[in-house]
Amino acid sequence: MKYGLCHLSAVPLRGSNSDKAEMVSQLLYGDHFEIIENQKNWSYIKLDFDGYEGWIDNKQFISISKENAEYLTENAFFCSADLIEFVSTKDHQLIPIHIGSSIAACDILNHEFDGKSNKEHLNNNQIANIALLYRYAPYLWGGKCPFGIDCSGFVQMVYKICGIAIARDSSDQAKQGDNLSFIEECRIGDLAFFDNAEGDIVHVGILLGNNRIIHAHGQVRIDLIDHQGIFNADKKEYSHKLRLLKTY
Repeated sequence: MKYGLCHLSAVPLRGSNSDKAEMVSQLLYGDHFEIIENQKNWSYIKLDFDGYEGWIDNKQFISISKENAEYLTENAFFCSADLIEFVSTKDHQLIPIHIGSSIAACDILNHEFDGKSNKEHLNNNQIANIALLYRYAPYLWGGKCPFGIDCSGFVQMVYKICGIAIARDSSDQAKQGDNLSFIEECRIGDLAFFDNAEGDIVHVGILLGNNRIIHAHGQVRIDLIDHQGIFNADKKEYSHKLRLLKTY
């Protein structure tokens, strides 16, 4: 079995082995994975953190040993907690990294990091504070960083920084955690899920209390929420229909 490590700021994970293919997710600095299939220019991989699979350009990762992969798994929640920080190479070159990047990789890559980090399980109020750091980040399908992020990537990254592992896609996230019946019983930091006309879960956001929710829709934004769904005050209409409330 072979393993790889993302040593760059952010790398696309694609649906097929082509630069033109859909970006289904992203790897951030420090993400590691199992290499399932290796071709001349592309590799099909399975991410260790959430089991997500896709294609990555062979020029955008390095190979690591099983021992190093196990070390990274053990320290999966040791993350950068600043929106943007830098790691320094042994040649004193700076590599920018995004919030949520896995700092344990510095030990393997011989990089130095002295920014703000976290590896503790944070409480619900702290979850909300981390979520607010992403406010105004533009929506990007498959994105997981402040320069472009989708709704489920936003929720997953916030929870990862706070020491909680959840799935990558909203439909899978909705299968985790414990159900809540009413918004009134939710705590700050709990999740709300929304479905489409066919009943499929297609959206997720983080509750902030006082009938507010932060979610990625065009951008990471704060809207009102009630038992019907998300109410966009700018457009004076509901944008998403509430399906589930979850606590983790």
